[in-house]
Amino acid sequence: MGAFGAHALKKTLLERGTAESWRTAVTYQVFHALALLAFSTREVDRKSTVPFDTSAKLFMAGTVLFSGSIYGLSLGGPKLLGPVTPLGGMCLIGGWVALGLGSEGGGKN
Repeated sequence: MGAFGAHALKKTLLERGTAESWRTAVTYQVFHALALLAFSTREVDRKSTVPFDTSAKLFMAGTVLFSGSIYGLSLGGPKLLGPVTPLGGMCLIGGWVALGLGSEGGGKN
């Protein structure tokens, strides 16, 4: 999405003044994708994966809602997308909380 915005959509984003918003959406998408990759490869006892599963679901939902709504708004999508962005942000925060809870005690939850 970063390359797409920087090249194919550059003119549109600059005209709309939304290039910085697009970059924010890309940044959050990349960081949460990396977080998903990092802890998805972690070996844990299956009984202790509930916080990790919850975190993954929240990261995925949050990324779609947060970054997706910003992408849509950056391209002139409906203003209805505006309230979706903070909902996505809350999902992302919830994902970090769930991840922290899952890491507490060395995975022996």
